[in-house]
Order: sequence, then C-alpha cells, then structure tokens
Amino acid sequence: MTMNERTTYRSDLLREEYTLIHHKSGLDIYVFPKQLTTTYAVFATKYGSTDNRFRLAGDDKWVDVPDGVAHFLEHKMFANADGIDSFEKFGAIGAYANAYTSHHQTAYLFSCSEKFEEALQELLTYVTHPYFTPESVEKEQGIIAQEIRMGDDNPSSRRYYQLLRALYHGRQIYTQICGTVESIAQITPKTLYDCYRVFYTLSNMVLVICGDVDVDSVLAVADRILPEQKKAEILRDQPEEPRTVVHRKLSCKMEIAQPIFAIGIKDDPFAYAPIDRVRRSNALEILCEMLFNQSSELYNSLYREGLITGGLGFGYDDNPTYAFVGLSGESRDPDAVLKRVKETVKNAKKNGLSRTAFTRCKRVMYAELVREFDSTSDIADLILDAVLCGIKPFEFASILDSVTFEDVEKVLHEVFHPDAYALSVVYPKEEES
Repeated sequence: MTMNERTTYRSDLLREEYTLIHHKSGLDIYVFPKQLTTTYAVFATKYGSTDNRFRLAGDDKWVDVPDGVAHFLEHKMFANADGIDSFEKFGAIGAYANAYTSHHQTAYLFSCSEKFEEALQELLTYVTHPYFTPESVEKEQGIIAQEIRMGDDNPSSRRYYQLLRALYHGRQIYTQICGTVESIAQITPKTLYDCYRVFYTLSNMVLVICGDVDVDSVLAVADRILPEQKKAEILRDQPEEPRTVVHRKLSCKMEIAQPIFAIGIKDDPFAYAPIDRVRRSNALEILCEMLFNQSSELYNSLYREGLITGGLGFGYDDNPTYAFVGLSGESRDPDAVLKRVKETVKNAKKNGLSRTAFTRCKRVMYAELVREFDSTSDIADLILDAVLCGIKPFEFASILDSVTFEDVEKVLHEVFHPDAYALSVVYPKEEES
C-alpha cells in the first residue's frame, strides 16, 4: 500500500460517525470525532498471554517462549534509548498514560485535554521503537516477580485463576497473564525482540482515537512516524479445548473473613462467524440479566436466606479462545449457592422464560450501550472490542437489536449443561473446605 485509504461510516440509529483509515504503513486507524472534555487514544496489538507458541507463515518451526512475555513487553515498552521514560514525557505535556495486557491483546493508551498531537507522537514513537538491555530486563524481572506474588496474595485473583484452572485443560488460558516467577526468569532481551518483531507489526495492530480531533491532524502524525511494513501472517498454536471441565470444584485457603466463590459454566462458541458469535454473546448477557440480577427470584432468595453477602456478580466472559458464564460473590456456603443456581436453570428450562423480563433486560443492555457514547474512552474501547471480534463498530447496536426471545431460549439449553459447571472457592484459613 502506497497511499492512505479512508472511509467514513455513519449510524443513523446512534447518530454518530467515524472514519477508518487504512494507513500506508499497514496500520488501521479509527478516528471518532466527539467534542467532550478529553481526547483518548489506544494503540493495541493482537498479542496476549496465550500467544506463547507461534510462527510466521512460511516458517517451518514453532517458536516457544516462556509464560508472561506479552506482559513483560508491555512493561518494557516505556523505556527509551535516551534514558527518559515515556511516562515522564506524557506527564510533561499534561497527558495521562497507561497500558494493559490481557489474554489476547496488549494496549497502550493516553488521555489528554490539550497538546493531543504531541501526545499522539509520543505514543506512536515509543511503541514502534523498542529498547531493551540485559540490565533493564533483569531489573524488570524483580519488579514483575513482586507483582506476581501480590497477585498470589490477592483472594479475588486466586479465585479467578483457580476457576480458569477448573474449567480449562489448556494451560495457556489458566496461567496468570504475568506468568510465574520461574517463567519470567527465563526472559532475555532476545526473547523480547523476537516476540516484538512478530506481534508488533503494524498490520497486527490497531489505533483508535476518540475526541475533538480531525482526520488530517492524525494522518500528519502517522505519516511522519510510522514506517511502511509488509504484512505478515501469524500462526498461533492453541490446542483445541474439550467441552468438559477439568475439575468440578477447586478450593484454597487464605486470610479472609468469609468464603468467596466463583461459578463458571463453560461454553464452546468457536464454530460461529463473528456476527453470529456477538449475537450469541448478547443473548447470553440478556439471559444472565434475566436469571441473576438483583430483581431476580434467585438473588432475592439467596440474600433473604443469608446465603450471599452483598452483591452477586455475573456476566458472560467471551474471548477469542475461550468463553464462559460466570457468577461470583461472598457466601457462608458456596456449595449451596451452586445448587440453587443449578435449580434456577433447571426450572427455567422446564417452565420457560418470561418474555416481559426478556424485553426489560434487553432494553437495559441497549441503554448501557448508548451510554458508552458519552465517554471518549468507552467509545474507543468499544471500537477496539469490535475490531478484535471481527465486526464493524456500529454493528454492536444492530446485532443487539436483532436478538430474539428464541435466541435466549436457545442458549439457555445449549450452554447450561449439567456437566459444564465448575466451582472455585477461597475459604478462610480456619475453615474446613
């Protein structure tokens, strides 16, 4: 590609528009004009903690790297050859910067109320110019090891990864995003550069900007900084996941006052095209609202009988390589909560769902989607989610609108299989599990 290609998309339903730029460098850039108090930008690569075995198309051998490299890279990308950390450079112009790593992406972001072009220049510069030394890698190993130990000491984190270990056979899913103290000790500058060259190619990345900006100002910065690159196909070796869970229940003991639990219902959504998968995800979110929200019969009976303390978290966790329905909370008897959840699902299958509740919960979800367009960061994150899902950003609204009562009934019977449940509990140390 030698020229930039731009296309503007408009949603009459949402009364919003954005421009997609296929930049000559190979990078896709989304610019969403929105006159709010801040401008937000996120520069992301489709590379996360599960990508620890890969190769480029045309290569014969698979490359295996230690757990935690994607997260380690995220930490080290802010270091520069001039010795000035990029966080300092953002702070000097009054911009807030951050980054995060998930199972399937790494993202670098900033928000600012002025000096947008300077902030964008810094973002594109440091993410496209890696700088690692043996000394800085060794220092970071100590910092991240401490972060890993803090995660091990966090009851909510232990509960979550314990649930993943109960649900999934593939260690790429249930291993902590940070890796382990032992795995990060194996990381070298060469490891980081090798992974960077594969996953930080601009054709594997996306830039999303939302705020009081125009396309030409964004292009001026991108044209000045981004090099043209050839597109490379990345192959990822991620074993097929069986439908069955590994453990019905896993537990541990920590210094907490009352047991905390997480229930997972394992799903297998991978045979669906992107739009169908998002539609199915919406149907499951609506179903969760119907069965588990604070006005539901289940929640009120659990609360009334003292089986839960406070709220009951719930939702559908949908990722490129795994998905599950999750519920979490605090309870004196997590096994009793699981039993009641199963009874609720069984009764819903037998007696049917309420069309009135379906309509109400679907409206709640639609209102929440519309509210996201009041925040530049929420808009940018929504666009990024759409790119990772393989759909166009404005399709979220039309897909949700298309979900029917019959769709929700279907996923109730498909997903909530008796053998798909797993329970993760963290008990107080003095209590028998």
